[in-house]
Amino acid sequence: MSDSVLSLQDVRISTEDRELVHGVSFDLPAGGVVGIVGESGSGKTLTCRSALGILPEGLHVSGGSVTIDGSDIAGLTTRQWTALRGSTISAVFQDPASYLNPSLTVGSQIAEVLRVKAGLRRRQARERALELLSAVHLRDPHRVYDQYAFELSGGMQQRVLIAAAISLEPKVLIADEATTALDVTVQAEILDLLSDLRESIGLGLVLVSHDLAVVAQLCQEVLVMRSGSVVEQGPTAQVLHDPQHEYTQLLIREHEQYGLDRFLEAVDG
Repeated sequence: MSDSVLSLQDVRISTEDRELVHGVSFDLPAGGVVGIVGESGSGKTLTCRSALGILPEGLHVSGGSVTIDGSDIAGLTTRQWTALRGSTISAVFQDPASYLNPSLTVGSQIAEVLRVKAGLRRRQARERALELLSAVHLRDPHRVYDQYAFELSGGMQQRVLIAAAISLEPKVLIADEATTALDVTVQAEILDLLSDLRESIGLGLVLVSHDLAVVAQLCQEVLVMRSGSVVEQGPTAQVLHDPQHEYTQLLIREHEQYGLDRFLEAVDG
């Protein structure tokens, strides 16, 4: 689709002798939300890493195409990838502490990105970083700016990472299990934040999760993955209310005891 900010068409990912992901396709419009759900090892994270150009060593895209904001990523140079990441496509992963430098204040880390990639002067970068910390609903941004990662809760760390991820105003944000390690209340707050950002700045979201309730809450389209294949795909309400594949049916049965019905009712509304 020409208006897609991210498009995957029949993407296949392989090692030297084995295909691990078998033909994933979806189109993400500006401001849209696509969910990818499945158990560990289903291929959902590899699919997203292919779109970011950060597949693990020994793996490669062996078929299909990935297009970001109208540009095919095949053959991009290292310099082109560096320019693309952050400014056009960005990501937030599980375990935020591992992505923050423990020896630098969190605010200075965001400001450094702005200085290096956006060319802002030191004072401008600090002011913009403070604006971003405020935008992700952190109380007292000035205080948080000068704190280190270990001084922040997991939810606060994840908000800092989201602030850094949107600092260069990308068109696509991939959130790969970004709420998995957080308690239920904080998880809901982060999902609300992502929804707010989508509406306020037109951010396209790819939300990767093993949790159907998360997908039901936020996503317009969902892909259900198992063993490297998409076993079911379509509008979220349709897939969750009338699942056709036995694996999707199993996932829904497993999640019903955790209150999935409440979110399904919200999808209906």
